[in-house]
Amino acid sequence: MENRVYYGEYSLKHWIDLILKQNIILPDYQRFFVWNEKKVKTLIETLKNKQFVPPITIGAFKIGETNQNLILDGQQRLTSILLAHLGLYPDTRTYKSRIEIFASENDEEVEEEDKLLLDNILEWNFNKLTEKGKNKAAILDKVIDGNYKSIDLQINDDFLKTTFLGFSYLVPNISDEKEQQKYYSSVFRNINIQGEALLPQESRASLYFLDHDLVGFFSPDFFSRIVIKTISSDAKGDFVRYLSLLANFHKDGNANRVARGYKPKMEKFYEEYIYASINNLDSETYGKLTNIIPNKDYVEQLSMLHDLIEQLNIPKESPSIIDLDIYLFGLIYIVIFKQRKVDIDKKEELMEKLVEKISQYKNSYSHKRSPNNLGHLRARITDSVTIYNQYLSHES
Repeated sequence: MENRVYYGEYSLKHWIDLILKQNIILPDYQRFFVWNEKKVKTLIETLKNKQFVPPITIGAFKIGETNQNLILDGQQRLTSILLAHLGLYPDTRTYKSRIEIFASENDEEVEEEDKLLLDNILEWNFNKLTEKGKNKAAILDKVIDGNYKSIDLQINDDFLKTTFLGFSYLVPNISDEKEQQKYYSSVFRNINIQGEALLPQESRASLYFLDHDLVGFFSPDFFSRIVIKTISSDAKGDFVRYLSLLANFHKDGNANRVARGYKPKMEKFYEEYIYASINNLDSETYGKLTNIIPNKDYVEQLSMLHDLIEQLNIPKESPSIIDLDIYLFGLIYIVIFKQRKVDIDKKEELMEKLVEKISQYKNSYSHKRSPNNLGHLRARITDSVTIYNQYLSHES
């Protein structure tokens, strides 16, 4: 039997009920809520005017005897409808100011419980609300100041009951969990998210969940706090980029052939690394994952990496990819691929050499102008690894 797709429509009230009762859920790889308040208002106006709104895509997913309905496309629309119903909108500005208060040394009057109750609005989806209760009253009762602001989009129960939004419901003819994950990962990546194109890292994240055991390896929490901060934008550190390039470096023994043939399509290079790792292939390009992390046991190595980043005082914010690469390529290679430690007693000397190398590259017009040139990238890998190799700890 082939995979099946069903079509239909539900009232907005029914969609809200499905969300609140958790009869439809967000896959872990879904992005955060990114629509601004104006987009929420525009969607509600569009529904009020009976204009077309793209349907929601739901997928049936079976794990053992448990059936789940995954939201594959439509998170932004459904979240907006829920927020309109609740009369709330995540308030980034107020949340940031509350966090600054908590960070103050003079916050003796702030209750510790309040800190725990605050939702992280910067990394937010509707799960933050459904965790509070299964109806409007229960949720609003647990919302505290500093998270949400009130919005009134002039909707009532009659509007919710008489306004409909369509859906497509995918039912794959696959019982194996990993095959279902692979199927839905493919579906997710091929869907055009209305109005908000996925960044490569967001799209790639759906691949991590082809193997739940490796999610923390591909995307460790601490690495998300490492950013490249420029005047015009901020970009989070990309751990898979470092893993894939260093896996290729480790396999070949030098950087001369790293990412060869992938210059115009580096995202393909990163994705192929993920697939090879998940399937534990003995790849000619990346080697075999279990040769690096036997039994998928990476917790100790990532913990060590995190500790060393803190102990070496590696900046959480770097002004360019050049800085970040020199700081991280060698360190990640030593810890993850060689299972060695860095001699912290010589950290000042080590950091001095790293800073000197960064300055050298930044004084090179060619390197500074085109840091993503593969030749320049390979040079940074080689130099960073070479520097760190001079400061290995003799501890076992």
